[in-house]
Amino acid sequence: MTQAPPTPQNPETSERKPKVISGLGDADTAQEPDKGHSLNVLKLDDRTYDRALSCVHCGLCLPACPTYTQNGLEADSPRGRIYLMKSLADGTVEATDSVVKHLDLCLDCQACETACPSGVVYHELIEETRDVMAKTRKYTLTDKLIRAIFFHVFTQPSRLKLALLPTRIMQRIGLWGLLNRSGLMNMLPKQFQKMNQMLPPEGPLWETNLAASYPATANRNADGTPRATIAMFTGCVGSVMFQPVNRRTVALLNHFGCDVIVPQAQVCCGAIHHHGGETEKARQFARKNIDVILPTNGQHPDFIVNNIAGCGAAMKDVDHLLRDDAAYAERAKVFAEKSRDISELLVELDPPEPTYEVNRTVTYHHACHLAHAQKAGEPPLTLLSKVKGLKLVPLVEADMCCGAAGTYNLSQPEMARDLAERKIGHIERTGANVCVTANVGCAMQIKSEADRLSVGLTTAHPVDVLYEAYIGPVE
Repeated sequence: MTQAPPTPQNPETSERKPKVISGLGDADTAQEPDKGHSLNVLKLDDRTYDRALSCVHCGLCLPACPTYTQNGLEADSPRGRIYLMKSLADGTVEATDSVVKHLDLCLDCQACETACPSGVVYHELIEETRDVMAKTRKYTLTDKLIRAIFFHVFTQPSRLKLALLPTRIMQRIGLWGLLNRSGLMNMLPKQFQKMNQMLPPEGPLWETNLAASYPATANRNADGTPRATIAMFTGCVGSVMFQPVNRRTVALLNHFGCDVIVPQAQVCCGAIHHHGGETEKARQFARKNIDVILPTNGQHPDFIVNNIAGCGAAMKDVDHLLRDDAAYAERAKVFAEKSRDISELLVELDPPEPTYEVNRTVTYHHACHLAHAQKAGEPPLTLLSKVKGLKLVPLVEADMCCGAAGTYNLSQPEMARDLAERKIGHIERTGANVCVTANVGCAMQIKSEADRLSVGLTTAHPVDVLYEAYIGPVE
């Protein structure tokens, strides 16, 4: 069982005199600065800095924060990190290894924003802080390699498929399992061990791409026109690892009378770069997607749909990302307004009662970037509640992060594992052997950690369940 964390000390209540603080909690000590001593100031946009001023340090975010509830450290809580980031910007705190570690350990799950009565937009603060710090940080060789994989492989589906090809071949002929059983993989850095653990044990040698368009197959308007034209955002890792979910998403939209187009020149949503301190690259991706999906001289879709919570959050945030770009700011607002998670869009389409029964007991884990970032936690549950025969068992801490958090489980494998074990313990107590979740990262994290713990658990996307309920059993 998870024990209640110790009562923290609020750093704002400490004596108010100038000092250099190397961290909060832990064994760090405050030091008086030498005469004339000055610190590097972490320059933040004034609008971002104001986010820190909105925090009243009430502590209502503490029970919602996964890292704080796991280790009880004030510096690993939202208000503790806000204090650190503000102090870095004020020049009263040094960016020591300890301070950087506390900021790195943040999942950016945004659960604190849901809990905050003051409306602090925490994610803008942590993301810009990471962006500014990344420009001067010194990374280890392992960190540099991991970041190169994040930014240059995960975000490029063709490169990812190429990188996976040798592994897929070895899986087919049995060599990959032999290699894992030999123990050689245990000699790798923890980040690479986690990467290996998360890889599904089987998959196509080379995943095929979706076609450019899919016309509605049923339920068109009375005059034969489609109910809506939808642009499908396929995702990077999702289009390689979970392409069947994309195909079922298209099939459901076609079934409900929508034409689906799949822009072939679309690129990464930019979430990995934005969360990893490479914001300018995220902006480049955002501009490209706007040009492709909302061309200045061309037809625009009624909606832009995705089925990956992390991508969806990034797509709805492009108006913030490009707010100072005169050439794209207005189109970015339209792009964000048109973006929908598949569950949101299906609820808007007001589907009829499902045709088929799905006699299964499942539980539901809220993907953080759907429930907290997009504020769209209810639509999946609304749709699943319509499915005949489906028994949906409530999950304790359903909206607490599972430790996936984009690439977090690869960059912070120890905390990610602790959070996964906590999540899987709650899932086990439901008695369900299927966990439904609306994010590819959550699915891979929960499934791989369940396998490591020898827990008989599978994962499914809400789309998988809805496809079976409306169209028929998955072949």
